[in-house]
Amino acid sequence: MPKQSEPNIIQADYSEEMQKSYIDYAMSVIVSRALPDVRDGLKPVQRRTLYDMYELGIRYDRPYRKCARIVGDTMGKYHPHGDSSIYEALVVMAQDFKRGQTLVDGHGNFGSIEGDGAAAMRYTEARLMRITQEVYLEDLDKNVVDFLPNFDETEKEPATLPVRIPNLLLNGAEGIAVGMATSIPPHNLGEVADAVKAYIKNNDITVKGLMRHLKGPDFPTGGIVVNQDDLLEIYSRGTGKIRLRGKVELERGKGGRQSLVITEIPYTMVGANIGKFLNDVAMLVENRMTTDVTDISNQSSKEGIRIVLELRKGADAERLKRLLYKKTRLEDTFSVNMLAVSEGRPETLNLKQIIEHHVDFQVEVCTRKHQTLLSRELEKKEIQEGLIKACDVIDLIIEILRGSKNQTQAKACLTDGATQGIRFKSKASMKKASQLRFTQRQATAILEMRLYRLIGLELEALLKEHEATLANIARYEEILNCYDAMMDVIVKDLNAIKRTFSRDRRTVIENVEEEVYEEQEPEAVEAVFLMDKFGYAKMIDKASYERNRETVQEEYKYVFPCTSADKICVFTHAGKMHMVRADKLPLAKVRGKGVPIDNVSNYESQKERILLVASLSCVTASSLLLVTAQGLIKQVEGQEFDVAKRTVAATKLNEGDSLIFAGISSHAECIVLESADGYFLRMPTGEAPFQKRNSLGVRGMRLQEGDLLERAYLLESASDYSIRHKDKNLSLGSLKLAKRDTKGVRA
Repeated sequence: MPKQSEPNIIQADYSEEMQKSYIDYAMSVIVSRALPDVRDGLKPVQRRTLYDMYELGIRYDRPYRKCARIVGDTMGKYHPHGDSSIYEALVVMAQDFKRGQTLVDGHGNFGSIEGDGAAAMRYTEARLMRITQEVYLEDLDKNVVDFLPNFDETEKEPATLPVRIPNLLLNGAEGIAVGMATSIPPHNLGEVADAVKAYIKNNDITVKGLMRHLKGPDFPTGGIVVNQDDLLEIYSRGTGKIRLRGKVELERGKGGRQSLVITEIPYTMVGANIGKFLNDVAMLVENRMTTDVTDISNQSSKEGIRIVLELRKGADAERLKRLLYKKTRLEDTFSVNMLAVSEGRPETLNLKQIIEHHVDFQVEVCTRKHQTLLSRELEKKEIQEGLIKACDVIDLIIEILRGSKNQTQAKACLTDGATQGIRFKSKASMKKASQLRFTQRQATAILEMRLYRLIGLELEALLKEHEATLANIARYEEILNCYDAMMDVIVKDLNAIKRTFSRDRRTVIENVEEEVYEEQEPEAVEAVFLMDKFGYAKMIDKASYERNRETVQEEYKYVFPCTSADKICVFTHAGKMHMVRADKLPLAKVRGKGVPIDNVSNYESQKERILLVASLSCVTASSLLLVTAQGLIKQVEGQEFDVAKRTVAATKLNEGDSLIFAGISSHAECIVLESADGYFLRMPTGEAPFQKRNSLGVRGMRLQEGDLLERAYLLESASDYSIRHKDKNLSLGSLKLAKRDTKGVRA
């Protein structure tokens, strides 16, 4: 039986192994998925998708192809990370409201600015844009970038695309990696080109100098950048916050009516945030922060954004505009973090560094391109010189070809002058043939040459072509040997790109002071608060209450007058007081449905039981008696409950204790405490001392072991007040008056 080999056990520290594995994973996400490369400004999925479309021949001047074909081919060849990420990248590159320059020409439903998703990939079609083909993918056949094996080493893919303009600035980037994120705004193509030319002209130019050409971000949605003075610091550090506003116009209609029309939105509002903005405006109206808006309508279409707010007559449009900037996303911030992969590692770059990296990359691309072009022209020159020389001795070459037994014999004669085995007409011809010294490439071209090339005009064309080749060689050598000549080529390219593809700036950049909106206190309206036994609360006007007084008193548990500017205090058995603003409650009809009190407060109906509901104005004008299950009592001045917080402790509780009673005690003469075992204690209200809200209180009734207080009553006078106890009526006023901290009497 063969001896089994011992297992190879590697001793490793767990924490070190976890750290190494996590760092490897994080760097893989950072470099291979989430962050763009500073050279072409593309993430791997974007680069692979564009290259696959280029390989499939889906050019701008050819028919569209199904996106499912593009996604499948990209996933199978280059990007094995799932079809959804590839299709999402393809869709974003086709959405003109998300990118400064769309790279894909989409045909079909590619989503909308309002957040509607694109149709499934089997329904949509796409092809490359002209700028993508001519600026991003051109010259890939000239060895301008390195090609790497794909994930299964069956294909080759470019390490980067030879993009001839800083795409990182043109289209910006957004991505979340592990422990870091990038957020770069898009910019205007013409301004980006001018900034690159300014750097080429003067490598020592500062960020401030570059910003004379590149004014700031240019978002596809337009809008207004309102903190122009902050841009220099943002572009110098590579991080910061840009304040954006939508564009609002005032339109006047018939009858003196006015409308605020939003024609451009902040870039951050793209998608679902448009719907959120409409909801926010509706909430401003519902919460009575403004009464100027009578209707909201979203009339946006493919032609552009148009959100209309119709105003009532005499509305203060400027004040409403300030309110919208202050309370909605019509003014928002765009966080800038210009993080990109540079030389294989993530780095936060400023404006100059991004342009510097781009120019260095262009020099590399231009050098490799012209080295390839030069080698091709040198090959052409060699062949052309061989053909021109062959034309001068064409009769001898024909004689060699006719006298040779095979192509190898003829080629050997042309390259080395080997005449053995070849029949010549004369020794003179043999002697001339032995002196031939064509190169291998020239000999191959001569053997493949067609007879029509011997026509006079063709010979002239060959000579002209040779002259053009020599001129190209001289030009390419000058570009490769002279830095200024290479820079001229790069600048000429930039000028052509700007002339063909640039557009006017969309985003306005200016300095605007932050809006100051002074909230006006709404006019207090007298009303009546109603809450039923199910916890549904609402407000009704006093006139409705007076007309339906009996019905209201029968159907609702809590009924008291207050104003719309008041607050409602909700005391619970957990010893808490929850505050509710009265203007948060709907002003409804008597039969109208209210809102659950836990929807407008921190009260939790599943965990707490309500003991008392009263208006803050009533509470602060009075004092409160608080009684706990363990027999502790105290009075608290109502002013202590006038707080800004939505929830505060009404009293301090011992562990296992709970509040059983909270009541307004200002006009009460007596307090009656009732225990679970049937003991009653009646005492003057003054027996309960006044203490702070956060104190425990004092013992009000001496309880038997295992007994707890169940109820408490406040009597305004010694007048008869009866309760039902053990199936009999018990008059609380007839109980003997006693001191605090006594047993009481058993009924």
